[in-house]
Amino acid sequence: MPLYFGMFVSVAAYLVGMALKKKLGWAILNPLLVAILLVMALLKATGISYGDYNQGASYISYFLTPATVCLAIPLYKQLELLKKNLAAVLCGITTGVAGSVLSIFAMSLVFRLEHVHYVSLLPKSITTAIGMGVAEEAGGIVTITIVSIIFTGILGNIVAEGWFKLVGIREPIAKGLALGTAAHAIGTSKALELGHRVIVVVNKIDRPDQRIHEVVDEVLELLMDLDATPEQLDSPMLFCSGRNGTASYSPDVPGTDLKPLFETILEYIPAPEADVDQPFQMLVSSIDYNDFVGRIAIGRIERGTLKQNQDIVVCNYHDPEAVLRKARATAIYEFEGLARNPVTESTAGNIIAMSGIPDITIGDTICVPDCVEALPFVKISAPTLEMTFSVNDSPFAGKEGKFVTSRQLRDRLYRETLKDVSLRVTDTDKETAFNVAGRGEMSLSILIETMRREGYEFQVSPARVLYQEIDGVKCEPIERLVVDVPGDCVGAVIEKLGARKADLVEMTPVGERMKIEFLIPARGLFGYRSDFLTDTKGEGIMASVFDSYAPYKGDISRRGTGSMISFETGESVTYGLFNAQERGTLFIGPGVPVYGGMVIGVSPRSEDITVNICKKKQLTNMRASGSDEALRLVPPKQMSLEQCLEFLADDELLEVTPKSLRMRKAILDHEKRMKALHGKK
Repeated sequence: MPLYFGMFVSVAAYLVGMALKKKLGWAILNPLLVAILLVMALLKATGISYGDYNQGASYISYFLTPATVCLAIPLYKQLELLKKNLAAVLCGITTGVAGSVLSIFAMSLVFRLEHVHYVSLLPKSITTAIGMGVAEEAGGIVTITIVSIIFTGILGNIVAEGWFKLVGIREPIAKGLALGTAAHAIGTSKALELGHRVIVVVNKIDRPDQRIHEVVDEVLELLMDLDATPEQLDSPMLFCSGRNGTASYSPDVPGTDLKPLFETILEYIPAPEADVDQPFQMLVSSIDYNDFVGRIAIGRIERGTLKQNQDIVVCNYHDPEAVLRKARATAIYEFEGLARNPVTESTAGNIIAMSGIPDITIGDTICVPDCVEALPFVKISAPTLEMTFSVNDSPFAGKEGKFVTSRQLRDRLYRETLKDVSLRVTDTDKETAFNVAGRGEMSLSILIETMRREGYEFQVSPARVLYQEIDGVKCEPIERLVVDVPGDCVGAVIEKLGARKADLVEMTPVGERMKIEFLIPARGLFGYRSDFLTDTKGEGIMASVFDSYAPYKGDISRRGTGSMISFETGESVTYGLFNAQERGTLFIGPGVPVYGGMVIGVSPRSEDITVNICKKKQLTNMRASGSDEALRLVPPKQMSLEQCLEFLADDELLEVTPKSLRMRKAILDHEKRMKALHGKK
């Protein structure tokens, strides 16, 4: 018999138990119980002796005691919560231990158990490694102790959920104390519900290219990366189609309506428990702005009751030394659908909007003056990118916009900071320009598009990275980039990103595609999206999120192509465009007004090219073969706002109006631009 046969059989049986529990979801299919039954059946069917099996399985028993030490890790992670609920924890442990001892004592009297049996059953609610030692020192039978411990844990795990529903226990800490004291380690592994409960919904399963099973595995990997509790890993999973309005418990069984989703929410997510008798407390999770009342705080009342015109104070968890800000709740609104209804009083559990605090921001805690307790909140990360917004000074300025002055532009930008806490606006040494910092190109492009639709006319510079000095070292923001590309495009993607100082972190094959993860400087992503779509033939998917700050990685080429620049002001004509299209890709067609210094296309060369697209064909009275042939133009490339922002070179600007997007050189005059270029060289 191989030495590790017992170990292999034990682990395999436990994995089978986990798979059955995950697929069927029955409480009685506890993985440990299934593993015990499978091992017993295997030994019985094959005639293998317990001694041969235990020869390898004993290695698992050997590591049982050291593994118990690992319980210190979740204890340390939840140290603050344990301190906060120390009295409840001690009371629960004391009551649980006393109840366990008394129940064993009563059972020994009823069944007239001998002393050796009594001390063997006494450690039934202790974890196995410790219980074995206690029974041995007390003179008990270790085998009986092990069996009682295992079945106590399994029984507690199986009946726990039903018992909690019967007696109405919903608080996670109460469940943890009940299971931990009654069902020891097995119960504890299921009872660490100190985080939020999770319901996994896999949407768009009706698509022909759906990857249901791969997505399920990726979600479980994500939960494990986030240190999810065992119950969160065992969360209910539903499979939906938002377009068809269906949900089902199995990917193989089509749904008929969304009832399964709503029933799972009602059954699995506990109802909010609110204490209206405690002092008022609310965490601001969102803000809005109104010209009449100013900033509006939005959040859920954690406890207590708030009345109109009640005195309140504002504090912040990350700034405990700050002076408390006093205010008054001048107006309270409750949400009903998409509407806000004014009320004079609101209680704990309600989501409300409140005005009366001019400088409120996300993450602030609103309390009553006599009970100031700040609620913990994840600190909002600082901006990583910056653009310069300035008044449009092109030859076409003021022709298409409604708001064009520096005062109007400044007021609009500062008004945006009142409802977007991630935005930073600062004045520059020029009265007509303002620096706007945000947490990515996407957030800034949303602001640009919003202002454009509101009738503003302005121009923006290319995005710049905001560096930080950490311990005397210049550091830059690093993005975690994930790309999903066809297998034959991997080489081109890695080559291009390598040139942009990206570090390859992980590669995972997904069928015929490859999911690749990089750590790349934020500036390395400038202008890359168009190259990415070209390299992957439009089939690639990319997404990035801020990861950390790291030391500066050196210079990165922003763009490998040049710009085609209009030489003079006028209207583009077919003849001039026909001659220019041979030198690159055009952004405009015939009949478009242009001005000198305006970018009208992209050149494959790394240098800029000046072309005259307003040039007309000279008319003569002489006829020649081929002179009257029709000129055929290649359709121009239409550039969106995001593409324009990615295309901009360091010496270019984007002119934004309600009707047009025009790229231009910062210096419009060709002669001055050449002098400035040669002066830099």
